[in-house]
Amino acid sequence: MKPGTATAALVHWRSFLPGPPMTLDGGLPVTADGAGVPTVAERSGGGCGPRVAPEVVVERDGGSGAGVTILAMERDGGVGAGVAPTAAESEGGGGRSCGEQCVIRVAEESCCARCVCVGPNPMMARYVYALIFLVTNLLAWTVRDYGHSALGELRRLRGCQGARYCLGAEGVLRISLGCFLFFFVMFLSTMKTRKVHDCRNSWHSEWWPVKIVLWMALTAVPFFAPSPLIQLYGKVAHFGAGAFLVIQLISVTRFITWLNDCCRSELNLKRCHMQVLVVSIVTYVGSILGIVLMYVWYAPTSACKLNILFITVTLVLVQLMTFVSVNSKVKAGYLAPGLMGIYIVFLCWSAIRSEPHTEICNRKAEVATSADWLNIASFVIAVIVVVAATFSTGIDSKCIQFKSAETESEDDDIPYGFGFFHFVFAMGAMYFAMLFIGWNAHQEMEKWTIDVGWASTWVRVGNEWLAAITYIWMIVAPIVWKRRQVGSSSACA
Repeated sequence: MKPGTATAALVHWRSFLPGPPMTLDGGLPVTADGAGVPTVAERSGGGCGPRVAPEVVVERDGGSGAGVTILAMERDGGVGAGVAPTAAESEGGGGRSCGEQCVIRVAEESCCARCVCVGPNPMMARYVYALIFLVTNLLAWTVRDYGHSALGELRRLRGCQGARYCLGAEGVLRISLGCFLFFFVMFLSTMKTRKVHDCRNSWHSEWWPVKIVLWMALTAVPFFAPSPLIQLYGKVAHFGAGAFLVIQLISVTRFITWLNDCCRSELNLKRCHMQVLVVSIVTYVGSILGIVLMYVWYAPTSACKLNILFITVTLVLVQLMTFVSVNSKVKAGYLAPGLMGIYIVFLCWSAIRSEPHTEICNRKAEVATSADWLNIASFVIAVIVVVAATFSTGIDSKCIQFKSAETESEDDDIPYGFGFFHFVFAMGAMYFAMLFIGWNAHQEMEKWTIDVGWASTWVRVGNEWLAAITYIWMIVAPIVWKRRQVGSSSACA
């Protein structure tokens, strides 16, 4: 082969051969006609290319690409196959990731080979899981609003005694159960994954045809389950949805406190002082304005005592969070309480909006019901928010770690916790079921509605109060723990 000719070779890595690294003699040692299976020449004087199994198929490309030979190599799927592992990989008991694709660029002048490996992409995989979750939500909505005729044909759903609303709610629970089973299986199969070269990284990020078939099968299986089992799952789903809400509010609260600490650090305090001040004022004024508007819209008369209670408690919580944050012992500033104030005002508004549309004090909901396009738009936005909230919470695997990790992250660590990601989506499957049935399987839901009913209202109110308590505890806890440590040290002395 002439030195100036580029050759493309597809190499199937069956096993890796121990021994010193090989050298490439003037590029690839192939015959001029390219017939047969060429051999690989090896020198005893070292070199920089990896040792390759001798099963090579060569194809001329006829190009002029002078001086460079490209070998496209595909790993067989075995751990540590094809490339001699590094010391770190040998100690860890594995090579690169399963199913990894490698491209070696060989410079013919220097006889050196550089291996560039492209393995599974977990960052892209999370969007595929979010898409599966979104499709499941839309399927549950279709079954609830338009699936009565189809569900009525299934004899195993006759436990509802022909009640149309029960069939719709039970259909949602069956779809939710299938989604829960899928993500729970993924949780069990990917939990405790730490490194990117773990084979479970390949399972999490690849094998999509197999996982799509698994998802479809697990979605269909609950439709053959007896009705009492589905009703039992509906009761368990209340706790799973509650766990999802707790994880979500912890994630949001930790993000707000992290952003506040980042802006107040010595590095950013002088540079971002004006921006932080403006955002703090806008958020605080916005939360107060939101409370005033809720008084006007949802408490027009003194007869709306429950709405007045909800809004007044929200006002008290906003002031309490601000007072605790600016306390001389805490010194958390105004940014965090301002952002938290906006968050709990939004939760209060969502709770009041979840009241039944027949409620006299909920005039805005009545207007939304009369306008079909507005109701449909609100429904679509709500579904997207549910998927986005599940997605953002799932990738925040550190939200439940209240102590910072002592060990620094390494280059071969996975970008987010796979097990926690799938666990959050499994809990999210229970959560969207509760939204679609209004946290009550025995009430009829109108078309294009989501999370409506007194049960939904009290769940959101409880979530609001818990969010405020969690924030106050997260900024006060370090001071409390510090005092305890100082007190125990003095006692020991």
